[in-house]
Amino acid sequence: MKATEIVSLMYHEIRIPHRPLGRSDQGYRSYAVDSCNLKAQLTHLKQNGIVVYAISDFLGRDCVQPGLIITFDDGSETDILEAAPLLREMGFPAIFYIVAGFVSQKGYLSSIQLRELADMGFEIGSHSMTHAFLTDIPEELLHEELAGSKMRIEQIIGKSVDHFSCPGGRWNKEIANLAREAGYRSMATSRVGVNSHLTDPFQLARIPILAKTKLDEFGDFVAGRGLFRRRVKSTALSAAKWTLGNQLWHKIYQTFPR
Repeated sequence: MKATEIVSLMYHEIRIPHRPLGRSDQGYRSYAVDSCNLKAQLTHLKQNGIVVYAISDFLGRDCVQPGLIITFDDGSETDILEAAPLLREMGFPAIFYIVAGFVSQKGYLSSIQLRELADMGFEIGSHSMTHAFLTDIPEELLHEELAGSKMRIEQIIGKSVDHFSCPGGRWNKEIANLAREAGYRSMATSRVGVNSHLTDPFQLARIPILAKTKLDEFGDFVAGRGLFRRRVKSTALSAAKWTLGNQLWHKIYQTFPR
């Protein structure tokens, strides 16, 4: 991996023993990493001296050696129950992208927990207002998903929300431009790859860490290896989304064995 390249890891809900997941469909479960696996993965980073950056440091070009950004999508309650304690134990920063409309719903962070997460020093971003696929909705609704969610989260945590991640990875240049206009400094996608200081901050690539991701595979991702196959698969899935349409694709996707 070149000195300027930074890998961004994408997590979702963490599976805690004897605790039901927020959703039961197969597609959702495939993204729920077991707590023991998360701990093993973070321990791997610590033991191997991998540098973990805050996204603001990356955008400020304060990254002087290869490293990682750790991200969590959705705002599951396990962000503070499981992920945050492990991250603090390891001394790692992370950014939590929150669906503003999910706050205080069952299985998601409450307003108090979200403020606590921000007060711990973790960066808080927006993952939209309702988790809608942004490429499917009219422009007048995009304002609420982008600017509205930013404002609501800022009101809860009392801090600026500068970063956005696209639900389902659905994005285009129009959405990127609207995110800029809403006052964001970056936009994370589900495009597989690595980032550098030459990367458009409104097209940041991320690598999804799945329930089935083994530790040796995780090690390869961290080093920026083995991404070609994942990128090819991601490209094929994106083509299927465009061909079938997001809603039909999402319905089919939930039934895929993973």
